[in-house]
Amino acid sequence: MNLFEKEALIKQKAEELETATPQEIIKFAVETFPNITFACSFGAEDVVLVDMLQKISPKTDIFYLDTDFHFKETYETRDKMAELYNLSFVEVKPLITPEEQAAQYGEELWKSNANQCCDIRKVQPLTQILSKYEAWITGIRRDQAPTRANAKKIEYDTKFGLVKFNPIANWSSEDVWDYIRTNNVYYNPLHDNHYPSIGCEHCTRQVMPGEDPRAGRWSGQEKTECGLHK
Repeated sequence: MNLFEKEALIKQKAEELETATPQEIIKFAVETFPNITFACSFGAEDVVLVDMLQKISPKTDIFYLDTDFHFKETYETRDKMAELYNLSFVEVKPLITPEEQAAQYGEELWKSNANQCCDIRKVQPLTQILSKYEAWITGIRRDQAPTRANAKKIEYDTKFGLVKFNPIANWSSEDVWDYIRTNNVYYNPLHDNHYPSIGCEHCTRQVMPGEDPRAGRWSGQEKTECGLHK
């Protein structure tokens, strides 16, 4: 399928899929684009999509970006889900180690230049892995941040040059947790300790009642996104 055909299909399907269930969107995605992958961060939204994918298309690749700076609970969630679903997550690592990064850019780059740190440890590895696929699935929701408010269920990702599916874009946090409870989905235990949004350990703090759910990400900085999503 060439770019013109993809864009035409996306335009046609974006409206149709707006009222579709996440499962219907995933089914359409994997059938239309067999060379597709799912980006998993092991947060609440993504464990929901892992569960759905295992029921619909268990052979679809699922990768995660190992920044080397995740919470131990995140790695434990990865291992537990791999065991429960009998699957192997594709590990995607940065080109340089934390030690090499410190030597080249200075200690604690996440404090002096968080955007550069995210670029090295997330955006560059993501660009590399996505170049192998024609479509990807994400767990972003519109109400997570103003930068995500206009996310479509299906869209062309101009940043990475492939089709992007956001099956739960219109879901609320309550929808996510309803699915987790109803389907007994394993989730990151940090969520039970005031971590609604979980990133790298250095750049994520607890969020207290009354705060914005993403207030714990890059707290004290203007930064609100790591650069993976427009």
